[in-house]
Amino acid sequence: MPRVDFYRILGVSREASDDVIKKAYRKLVFEHHPDRNPDSTEAEERIREINAAYEVIGDAEARRNYDRLNWGDEFAPDVVDVAVLLEEMEKKLFDEGRKELFALLMKDVPRIKSELALIRERVVKDQGYDSFKETVVHARAAEIMLELATEEMEGRRKRLIEVATQMMVSQGVVGRNDEGGIRSLRSRLDEHFQKGRLHGFASALELLYERR
Repeated sequence: MPRVDFYRILGVSREASDDVIKKAYRKLVFEHHPDRNPDSTEAEERIREINAAYEVIGDAEARRNYDRLNWGDEFAPDVVDVAVLLEEMEKKLFDEGRKELFALLMKDVPRIKSELALIRERVVKDQGYDSFKETVVHARAAEIMLELATEEMEGRRKRLIEVATQMMVSQGVVGRNDEGGIRSLRSRLDEHFQKGRLHGFASALELLYERR
């Protein structure tokens, strides 16, 4: 299927200013509104595409998230497999979550050391000797994630997942009117982001881990 590009839908470049995007959106809505095209069977679908595109790239933060999630600066092929797109999005969200937690903890070395001490105690109790046991590390990460993730981080996570969900819906991963499918998709994408956070926690601790 053809790859959906929100910039292409609005007829603007990726470097377009917010004002240019807004003007392009208004012009397209005026041209394609179903009330102005009563005999067109495609007008409603076209307006939905235009609104979906503008909802993302017409908002500064959503646009930044879209650009970051849109698989880098390299041009992707015009024809894509939705299963591949979904897999790539999941990987991207996993990496976003991993980098977020890793960066957060690397600013707080004392916290890393205290977490390592607690994890070492649990590992020794569990198996009788010290090692960097990832199952225990991930369990600890899940245990304290709500404490680690600030309100700002959670807000960013929700916005990122929402943009990713809209991108996947636009690509046809699920139908626009499939509310259950969209909820399931959103949950699946969020799960990969959260898994990334767990791995980011583990990566930060592993850097300072010393076996005893």
